[in-house]
Amino acid sequence: MDIRRKQRAVVEALEDVKGRDVVVYNVARQTAFFERVVIASGDSNRQVNALAASVQEKVKALGAKVVGVEGRRNGEWVLVDLGDIVVHVMHPAVRSYYNLEELWGGREVRLKAHGKTASRRRRK
Repeated sequence: MDIRRKQRAVVEALEDVKGRDVVVYNVARQTAFFERVVIASGDSNRQVNALAASVQEKVKALGAKVVGVEGRRNGEWVLVDLGDIVVHVMHPAVRSYYNLEELWGGREVRLKAHGKTASRRRRK
């Protein structure tokens, strides 16, 4: 599956369940293990789990494979491994503490939305 199509499906799945501050980073030059890192926030354990489940369902519906999921039991930080995309869904406090944007950041991916280029980062 095309990486852009899969990344768009991930972002849409997160937006469908009201994920906040969704950001996508192109990390292909930083690691050989995956090409994109997606980070999103959810306000409760239930929402974090629902966001992760939404990503899994949407990607599976497109015929892509979910390699693994970690953190569902705790619900504060759930990682969804899609092979070439790794999705981190976290509580805002956990996200702030671990600051993955600093680790993976630098080159944010911009997606085309409704005919014009738009950033996927949302402001609070």
